[in-house]
Amino acid sequence: METNELSIYADDIKRVVSEWEPRLIALSEEAITRRENHQHRTIKQLIGHLIDSASNNHQRMVRLQYNENLIFPDYQQDNDLWIAIQDYQHADWPNLVTLWKSFNIQIAHLILSIDKTKLNSCWTNFEGAKVTLKDMVKGYPDHLNLHLNDIREILSAHQVYI
Repeated sequence: METNELSIYADDIKRVVSEWEPRLIALSEEAITRRENHQHRTIKQLIGHLIDSASNNHQRMVRLQYNENLIFPDYQQDNDLWIAIQDYQHADWPNLVTLWKSFNIQIAHLILSIDKTKLNSCWTNFEGAKVTLKDMVKGYPDHLNLHLNDIREILSAHQVYI
């Protein structure tokens, strides 16, 4: 993976954040708290989940640059528990959006700073699969877009267009 390729992933994250931040901020309280996706998550909870994802991936991306094999807890099977414990449903919406934006801008910056000799460092997920730093960088924008598409679908189903 070359610097260009890392730039593509970082630029994609920054583009998505700049497109979505004003859309998210403009949503009504009803839109963000009452409408749910197929996992029964509201838009507030989906943004909370994306904050959790950013937090966990940030830690892994940093730690994998000084640990070749990382033992780091996976939270994938506990996503709903993380959402509930942090009570995203009742959190201040502008603060959530700002945190989501800031964390993702930092991840984009981090991606541009990655030591390319560390891209094959890996951690083992809860299913025993090895995940390299390179795979994490490549997969992060996809995960971000997956859940933003969930938000788009929720809004579209209720004829709210952003």
